[in-house]
Amino acid sequence: MPASAALPAHEHTEDPAVGGRLPAVLLMAGSCLPILGAVLIAPVLPRMQDHFGDVPGNAALVPLVLTVPALSLAVLAPFAGALVDRLGRKRLLVTATVLYTLFGTAPLWLSSLYGIVASRVLVGIAEAAIMTCCTTLIGDYYTGRTRDRYLALQTMCASASATLFFVLGGALGSAGWRAPFWLYLVGLLLAPAMARVLPAPQPAALPAGEPTAADRRPFPLRRMAGICLLTVFGAAVFYTVPVEMSYLMDDLGVHSTGVVGAATALASAATVLGSVLFTRLADRARRRLPAVLAVCAAGFVLMGATDRLPLLIAGAVVNCVGTGMLLPSLLTVALSRLAYADRGRGTGLWTSAFFLGEFACPLALLAARNALGTLASAVLLLGILTLLVSAALLPLTRRAPEALPQAAPESV
Repeated sequence: MPASAALPAHEHTEDPAVGGRLPAVLLMAGSCLPILGAVLIAPVLPRMQDHFGDVPGNAALVPLVLTVPALSLAVLAPFAGALVDRLGRKRLLVTATVLYTLFGTAPLWLSSLYGIVASRVLVGIAEAAIMTCCTTLIGDYYTGRTRDRYLALQTMCASASATLFFVLGGALGSAGWRAPFWLYLVGLLLAPAMARVLPAPQPAALPAGEPTAADRRPFPLRRMAGICLLTVFGAAVFYTVPVEMSYLMDDLGVHSTGVVGAATALASAATVLGSVLFTRLADRARRRLPAVLAVCAAGFVLMGATDRLPLLIAGAVVNCVGTGMLLPSLLTVALSRLAYADRGRGTGLWTSAFFLGEFACPLALLAARNALGTLASAVLLLGILTLLVSAALLPLTRRAPEALPQAAPESV
């Protein structure tokens, strides 16, 4: 991974570009919308499977209703980032939030399973725009430690909302498999508030008639390549415990849903704790990455090497403290490499890398389990790989930061 670039000169200030907390609240709420799409309908998939039992290929199509938005988001986020830089952050965010509600509620009246899967692809497109816009606006509005705190808050909100949406999806699912899709109407509440409250970003202006930074140079793809590649791996590290914890406990003979739920909730709380610790640590997130990955690796090694439930839970907690610091660290490093004119495209690339890692996580662990014989061995192998990545990053974090070009203005 190349060395982290320094922030532009006008971004070293700690003064936020916007006042009050309502803009931040709206951006956090918007960042939770893709999480809603990822977990909300998980509890009702068996009912949906029964409803479409006579549809050819339903065994594959019904799970796609849950997973295809993440894949769509991963593929299309870079294009959403280009639209962010071309059309403006606020305008695209409001439009995408309205479309999110339109596509998200489509299964309420669609009778075709194929039509529902198609609507979920469109949901992923809207989610790609929402996630990219929200993260880009955090980078526009806030700087320094304030930015770091809000990026950490994104992780905290994602962890908490995943648990909340899973519970809501299960509760609404008792009324029928279509009922959870009503929650997508929340977009109609957020979109007008975003349009009214969120200010247009105000970058430092260049002299009249001078070409913009985007006109003078190509997008800094090489600068972003390293952190995006690391983010694919980091996303797999981040999602391993949420995705695989129940299977690891089942392998140990723990079948009580109450115990599994309690262990998962404890791990989720550890992720929040890690996000809080991120805001309390020193500056320069790139210098922290090796230590953060080492914490994640220690948790994986403990999880994979034990056959006792208390140690498995302890390893999950250690790992999740690390992942709570890992996600905002990766995002902070990514944003530090981007001038204003490139921030939308760069954030789109980072978002694509993260969701690609999320999508690949269970597939990679499944392949490792088949090769090694047990899921615990696969997790242990992931821990060793994470430790090796941590060691490889150590010399790279000592390089001097590379200066970014002056940010350019952009209409919103």
